[in-house]
Amino acid sequence: MRVDGKAFRTIWVADDGQSVEIIDQTRLPHVFEKVTLSSVAAAAHAIRSMQVRGAPLIGVTAAYGVCLALAEDASDAALDAACEALLATRPTAVNLRFALDAMREAVAPLPPAERREAAWRRAGELADEDVRLCQAIGEHGAKLLHAAAKGEAPLQILTHCNAGWLATVDWGTALAPIYTAHEQGLPLHVWVDETRPRNQGASLTAWELLQHGVPHTVVADNAGGHLMRAGRVDFCITGSDRVAANGDVCNKIGTYLKALAAADNGIPYYAALPYTTIDWTLADGDAIPIEERSADEVGRITGRTDDGKLATVDILPAGSPAANPAFDVTPARLVTGLVTERGVCEASREGLLGLYPERR
Repeated sequence: MRVDGKAFRTIWVADDGQSVEIIDQTRLPHVFEKVTLSSVAAAAHAIRSMQVRGAPLIGVTAAYGVCLALAEDASDAALDAACEALLATRPTAVNLRFALDAMREAVAPLPPAERREAAWRRAGELADEDVRLCQAIGEHGAKLLHAAAKGEAPLQILTHCNAGWLATVDWGTALAPIYTAHEQGLPLHVWVDETRPRNQGASLTAWELLQHGVPHTVVADNAGGHLMRAGRVDFCITGSDRVAANGDVCNKIGTYLKALAAADNGIPYYAALPYTTIDWTLADGDAIPIEERSADEVGRITGRTDDGKLATVDILPAGSPAANPAFDVTPARLVTGLVTERGVCEASREGLLGLYPERR
């Protein structure tokens, strides 16, 4: 995707071939800054602090974290320690575990002298695969958007959180169909939920869409239901951090409320995701671990002041406690369908198995 007209991925191998560069998403939308990761500790910090975020990108960053660990020590103990440290950074996104399992499978059988090169190669494959998966999601999802179009009037789409290219290596999941349809000439407009408390919609999705020239409007999270009831939303689509085997969708907190409002107003709600986000080991969404993040994310907010400086301020009364569950689960009954790299299916076990019969 593009930043000021220049193509970027969210993560790439640095020119020295021994480190990794990322876009620091905690600085957006006000500052576009690249950060170099030179150790597994730096990779773990980038994931935990949300310099990188989004289930697919978390997984690929962890894969590169293994590469950085093996560059220092290619022993079995170092591999185990790196995977353990990286797995502990974020509990909800299943792509993290998938990527680490893929890296371990690629390097563990090899003698230590061969592990470094194999690790870099496998991490690069995972990054490239993520791009292909998201492109395919975009193609399948764009067909849904074209089918939902209403003549010459722009299709009104509501999304939540950030499931664009910043959440993946490139293209995104929920935004990939929007980018694809936009490039195909479909008139559309995106309602961007601000997505409290970290404001990934307002700070990241809006920034992406602006860079790509996609018409959009940022709204407060609680405006979604009003817009739907007023007939100003035609289509809802989000990403996902984990989908259970029965089609339950775990995504950023607030997604469940959007799905409820969509169902009440007869508006389709889709979740877009690659196969790496499906957790076949969990029968339903009740078993998905929900990350509890720092109360500071609720009680403090960062923005640009009138003099152009960035400032973080308190927004709660001193002494008021805050809770911060980062995700919620939307039951499959509220999900119109799942958009994957293999196509679109019903949010159910049979629907998923129809696309992934090898899982039977």
